[in-house]
Amino acid sequence: MSPRRGPQLPYRIVAGAVPSAGKWLVASAKVAGGTFAPEEPRLRDTFLEVLNETPQIDVVVVNAAIGYPKVDVRGYRACDLAAKELLGARASTIVPVPSRKTLERSGQWVEGLDAVTSAMLPRLRQVAEEMSPFRQRQVYEGRPELSFLQLNGGEPMKYSKYSDEGREEREALLRVKLNGVERILDATLPRVKHYQLIDAAVLVWSARRAFTHAARRIPTDPEWDEMGLRMEFIS
Repeated sequence: MSPRRGPQLPYRIVAGAVPSAGKWLVASAKVAGGTFAPEEPRLRDTFLEVLNETPQIDVVVVNAAIGYPKVDVRGYRACDLAAKELLGARASTIVPVPSRKTLERSGQWVEGLDAVTSAMLPRLRQVAEEMSPFRQRQVYEGRPELSFLQLNGGEPMKYSKYSDEGREEREALLRVKLNGVERILDATLPRVKHYQLIDAAVLVWSARRAFTHAARRIPTDPEWDEMGLRMEFIS
């Protein structure tokens, strides 16, 4: 399905989307020239709802796989290995990606998957169902730690995002670099954890970079999966 085209607005919308609370946490910002205005984050039940928002999101960076390895259950893609090398101490945040065959299996539990990936399968399937090569003009794959690496001048974060120190260092960096980001960071949504708001906020920053064609692509020469999807991260 091709992205919808609505009436021309005096601004464009960029967003970050992360799985949260069994749904999708969406953080967005209006972009007009040099103006960057974050909006209140919200939850959407499905990835299709994210894509069908009105006004339409022009660029969304999603914390979920786009493009899948040719393996039986799950494995690393070239972009995953490149990202792990860049992230150093934070390399463990890049995890193996389920294969397309795994996503196509009925039910939620698949032998050979860890509990976290198994719980994520419904959200991953939603992305897989909506993605096509044409959609990659609008939807990009990202990872919060890669975005923070770029935002922090090429240095990985020192602490895990699950620790108090990790949340504090990430939030402090965002508040310095992104005007108005408190609208995202200070939000309260049912079952949404604070680190997920932080993740969504930094992906909005990468979405703006993708919109202005300033984003870093990892790797610079990506592979394609069997459905013609580029397997790459942007940050």
